[in-house]
Amino acid sequence: MEYYGYLKSLHIIFVVSWMAGLLYIVRLFIYHTEANDRAEPDRQILHHQFVKMEKLLWNVIATPAMILAALTGVYMMIVLEWYRQPWMLVKLGFVIGLLVYHFICQGIVTKLKEGNSAWTSTQLRIWNEVATLFLVAIVFTVVLKSAMNWIYGTIGFVLFGVMIMIAVKIYKYYRTKD
Repeated sequence: MEYYGYLKSLHIIFVVSWMAGLLYIVRLFIYHTEANDRAEPDRQILHHQFVKMEKLLWNVIATPAMILAALTGVYMMIVLEWYRQPWMLVKLGFVIGLLVYHFICQGIVTKLKEGNSAWTSTQLRIWNEVATLFLVAIVFTVVLKSAMNWIYGTIGFVLFGVMIMIAVKIYKYYRTKD
């Protein structure tokens, strides 16, 4: 394909933008949730500001980047017949997981806007790391392709997830200790 380099570059840019949006939106969710514990009028002022920020980030960056990343990825996969490669099927599984994550975040945007989200800030901190796990899995799958030993890769992926969860718990301990 003559324009492969350009298309691949655009795909990477869109994926980076999408991931930036996913990682930042959950940070906003955390701050928004914690702002709900503030007294009035601060709570209402912060609620309106976070709703505005979340809406702009979601509608201007995260969702358009997701759509463009998917379109460029699907185009390359079809034209280059990557769908025949086992590593691509594994990558697609992780990408589907990331898409589900994206749409769950969309639901959180709506719930926070309505003022009835049941997520705690600790749950959201853990949720934020799920996107990181998908990112790590996707990058290693793409870079290592068929050379990857799936058993070691799976064990490493689980251990990485456990390390992140432990880090969140340690952070919570020191944060609430003060």
